[in-house]
Amino acid sequence: MALLCTAAYGVAQDAPLISGGVGFFTRTVGGDTTYFPYIKPVAVVPLGSHVLIESRGSFAEFFSPEPHVGYKTSSFKTVDYLQADAFVGPHLTFVSGEFLTPFGTYNERLTQIWNQTLADFPLIYSLGNMNTGTSVGGMLRGNAVSTEHISLSYDAYYSGNITNQYFAAERSSGGRGQIYLPKQGLEVGASYGRSLGSSHENFEGVHVWWEPINSPFKFRSEYGHAPNAQGYWFETDYRLSHFGGTDSVFGRLEPVFRMQQTFRGKPDSNDGLPSVNTNITDFGLDYHLPHEVRINTSYSRQFASTGNGNTWETGIVYRFLFPAWKGKKQ
Repeated sequence: MALLCTAAYGVAQDAPLISGGVGFFTRTVGGDTTYFPYIKPVAVVPLGSHVLIESRGSFAEFFSPEPHVGYKTSSFKTVDYLQADAFVGPHLTFVSGEFLTPFGTYNERLTQIWNQTLADFPLIYSLGNMNTGTSVGGMLRGNAVSTEHISLSYDAYYSGNITNQYFAAERSSGGRGQIYLPKQGLEVGASYGRSLGSSHENFEGVHVWWEPINSPFKFRSEYGHAPNAQGYWFETDYRLSHFGGTDSVFGRLEPVFRMQQTFRGKPDSNDGLPSVNTNITDFGLDYHLPHEVRINTSYSRQFASTGNGNTWETGIVYRFLFPAWKGKKQ
């Protein structure tokens, strides 16, 4: 719809961009393997120099084993977000519509399949994201301070209660603040969310990212706290580009490690965390092929009082990016 509405202005402004990822994944647990093809298209449509329309959808088909039957299929489709960004000034952007809830970092930065080094979301993903991961309402965000030595950014939002099939959100409010040191590649932030639905609950979180400049090493971590549970995850990966460069056989390899734990205080079926204390260790090995193609493989081991288990996952992802039509000449 956004593309059709802006077609008349295509000659006079920057062309909209179509991006996204296409993937095929397998997941094996206890000898049973589930297969699912996946596509996440993204549209970015500029309306002049002060307004930007952004949207992302998710479409998947699941083929899961069923005893004595073979495989059953189920489909999944949704609009992840559909928002308008109005650039009010150099330090303020106003966002309206359906947007990814700004709690922690994983929801906004790593739910795209082309950014994920491991296929599974962390156990604490639901904390602060009000179950749906999206909010419908308004958000203020921007950089309060930005220099070559430090950057201070902020987000503050309010969401209504929406139960539409494609646009779902809980009534909530919250915000996030973070400090980034460009020369060190270090970011530290804190998040707050408050559910305003049938029960009023508070969620708190902190995150630390360290991606040293001119280094293939990355460290990402989050901690989340809910009224009846808490947990953390941290993840490291290191692309072996020092073995002949990023295009060499070994330079395309990227080992990944993630550790995560959740701690249950009281029973709560609404926070999305396991019902008992749970520990999961993930080992991954990704391989970057030419033309934005990546192969993901991983092994996970879960430890919990309800039972231990192994999970094996594989996937192949293709990232695409192209303009909707030829843009104007500069």
